[in-house]
Amino acid sequence: MKETTLKQIAEQLGISITTVSKALKNYTDVSPKTRQAVLDLAAQMHYQPNSFAVNLRTKESKTIGVIIPELVHHFFSSVIDGIVAEAEKYGYLVIIQQSNESVSWEQKQIELLLNKRVDGLLISLSNESNDDAHLRQVIDKEIPFVQFDKISKLLGGSKVIIDDQKAAYEAVTHLIEKNCTRIAHIRGPINPQNAIDRFIGYKKALDNHQIPYDPKKVYTCERVTFEEGRQFALQILEEHPDIQGIFCITDLVAVGVLAVLNEQGIKVPDQIKVIGFSNWFMSQVITPRLSTVEQPSYEMGVAAFQLLLEQMTARREQQPLVYKTVKLPTNIIERDSTSGTF
Repeated sequence: MKETTLKQIAEQLGISITTVSKALKNYTDVSPKTRQAVLDLAAQMHYQPNSFAVNLRTKESKTIGVIIPELVHHFFSSVIDGIVAEAEKYGYLVIIQQSNESVSWEQKQIELLLNKRVDGLLISLSNESNDDAHLRQVIDKEIPFVQFDKISKLLGGSKVIIDDQKAAYEAVTHLIEKNCTRIAHIRGPINPQNAIDRFIGYKKALDNHQIPYDPKKVYTCERVTFEEGRQFALQILEEHPDIQGIFCITDLVAVGVLAVLNEQGIKVPDQIKVIGFSNWFMSQVITPRLSTVEQPSYEMGVAAFQLLLEQMTARREQQPLVYKTVKLPTNIIERDSTSGTF
């Protein structure tokens, strides 16, 4: 079946194509009677607007690109839910790419998305991202661009973040308030800003509570996995048998820690207290239930799209791009893994 055209509707009603187009767009200079006749016939003939032609005319694709480190990551899947839900309200399609924590893949995917003529880009940087040249090109070309979660502070542009230093500080302070004085930290890789800031927050909490910092109690993940949580938990038990608390870069790592502690017959929280970061679903269903920092992932997706929309609107209207940073709140959720005091 061939697609119905504006010309066919116009010929049947004996009016101009321009009038049909205006009626479908609800222009006020078309009489209500004519507008209703056009709408009724368009529905009867199953008329669908030619979005390709519209996009050519407006120089918009009505698509945006999103690059994240991992699709299966609970945090990022929730961020995507927020992005997609908000994008649909404004008629945008979302193309999602996964960098697999590889900066080379990140570079290729940015090139691919720009070749697809997306109207804007949202990105959470890979752990390998220590060269910003490919990102600077996007900003220099004034392509709407927003970083979220894992960002580079060296880059301009808009960002949606949390205060990772403050959140980590509060997580470690939570352990200290439970009378933990010997606290290990399983941190993220060296590059991502959020891993750096959470490590700084850990150190500040120790310093402000007059607890000496011991670099031997800090363990660095490469991929931030469940397996690394298990591996470092075994190392901590061997190297620091008197440890009282463990602060983990994410809930996934913390779950690996809890698995080892359970296998070793170590009682949590009576012997060791553990706190994670992000408040994934798994943190509520494991035993013991995991205390964590609640990170507003869905809200981050919504905020990221809204910042991108502002830039895309400014570009369409040939206005200068205005860059903003949105900082979302976090809070500590206390569950079984840190309950009580020593």
